[in-house]
Amino acid sequence: MAAGVLGLCSVFSAHLLAQQPPNKARLDQIHSTPQLFVTITGATPQQRAMPLVLSNQALKQGATVRILLCDDGGELALVNDQARPLAPRGVTPQDLLNNLIQQGAVVEVCAIFLPNSAHTKADLLPGVGVAQPQDVATFMLAPNTRLFTH
Repeated sequence: MAAGVLGLCSVFSAHLLAQQPPNKARLDQIHSTPQLFVTITGATPQQRAMPLVLSNQALKQGATVRILLCDDGGELALVNDQARPLAPRGVTPQDLLNNLIQQGAVVEVCAIFLPNSAHTKADLLPGVGVAQPQDVATFMLAPNTRLFTH
């Protein structure tokens, strides 16, 4: 009888262990989506386009993408930005930015861009917001976030 009870306890123990989820670190690794945080400050079309090309690729590969446009990079968010198309695909940095917005990326100008320029929120492209530093910091500090500054 004791052997039967001991055997039954072993079966229940194995069943309970199989029902328990893996440890938290493993769950975080399994369930976390890669995040890419990109800061663009460059003035030239190529300085603006390359991080946007890579951001579009990251988005296509399943990452969550957040773009912060600061200083000269903030000009890219303006409705009247007039960059020339770049080879080899004949798209402008703003075309790349608009694609990111349409695909669900978060695009913002930094919190100090508008107050230190002659522009207002009305001058921004549809879909471009103004960053809140505490939200940006939270996103940046997430363990599954990669940072890219250009």
